[in-house]
Amino acid sequence: ASMLKHLIQEIRVPLLLDADALNILADNRTWLAFLPKGTVLTPHPGEFARLAGRTSNSFDRLLLLREMSIKYSLNIVLKGAYTVVCSPLGNCYFNPSGNPGMATGGSGDILTGLITGLLAQGYNATEACIAGVYLHGRAGDIAAQQLGFEALAAGDIIQNFGNAFKELYQDLS
Repeated sequence: ASMLKHLIQEIRVPLLLDADALNILADNRTWLAFLPKGTVLTPHPGEFARLAGRTSNSFDRLLLLREMSIKYSLNIVLKGAYTVVCSPLGNCYFNPSGNPGMATGGSGDILTGLITGLLAQGYNATEACIAGVYLHGRAGDIAAQQLGFEALAAGDIIQNFGNAFKELYQDLS
């Protein structure tokens, strides 16, 4: 927690925070105001509830997500069956790719790594989140076509990143 606090106080570029960092933020909500603009948070619904508060339904959770993204100028990737990316402007982007087989250990870590890689390539944070979430889901869809939902493992998603990128580039040309 002290390391994260120090990082938030000293860093001047957007961060990408997941897992334990989100749990630490949930215990120290005042730190949200000090996150660099454009920072990316990638919570699943349970982490988001700890971070922002519980809601009684998914619509109210979406309103809270949008409010939090605008208030703190964050990109938030709310992971789940219908992953949504919310930008600092309050725009929400729902992802059409992905499948139930991706609810497996390590899948979220792979998404975090993919978004980080896109950021390192120069994509802005919102673009990196939208593209990363789509490509992650598409790679999972390709893997599920080969293996089925039940046998899908996180490594199978990684194995299909190239196929997902190739498919996307073909669709764009």
